[in-house]
Amino acid sequence: MTLSREAAWALLTEYTQNENLRKHALAVEAAVRGYARRFGENEEAWGVVALLHDFDYERFPDLKDHPFRGAEILREKGYPEFVIRAVLSHADHTGTPRETKLEHALFACDEMAGFVTAAALVRPTKSVLDLEASSVLKRMKDKAFARAVKREDLRQGAEELGIPLDEHITNVIVSMRERADELGLRGTL
Repeated sequence: MTLSREAAWALLTEYTQNENLRKHALAVEAAVRGYARRFGENEEAWGVVALLHDFDYERFPDLKDHPFRGAEILREKGYPEFVIRAVLSHADHTGTPRETKLEHALFACDEMAGFVTAAALVRPTKSVLDLEASSVLKRMKDKAFARAVKREDLRQGAEELGIPLDEHITNVIVSMRERADELGLRGTL
């Protein structure tokens, strides 16, 4: 099977109607593609994995189903095993250990992209374009802010990539800035 962004987007939009979940997939895609470029990896393949990591979540949000049902669907559609494995590895409850750079990048970018989005939306400008890592780090210390996001997962993601946390945050912000309009994060700028 040849991986294509168009096919991945079609699958995502077939299973995911919620606009915020779609934007999350796009944000994770932007960040993971940024790491693919940084590491000299296949940006298209990494982007497809990022787009599809949560495609089953809206229909199967229970941890006994997500992302297992998604993995089954991907396997039925002929997706390569590295895509399925990466999707499974992004969630600790699957028991699939993260081993490849792609798997580590997906885990690191998943929660961070969501946290960066939240941090951008509470700014007066509601924009990622003027967001800096220092602001995100400050928000991480506020336990009431985006309380569902495990701060340890944010730190662990950077550690798994072997990159300092502030640098990882900056990398995610820069990658998301490239897609600010598509992500609804241009704000008033």
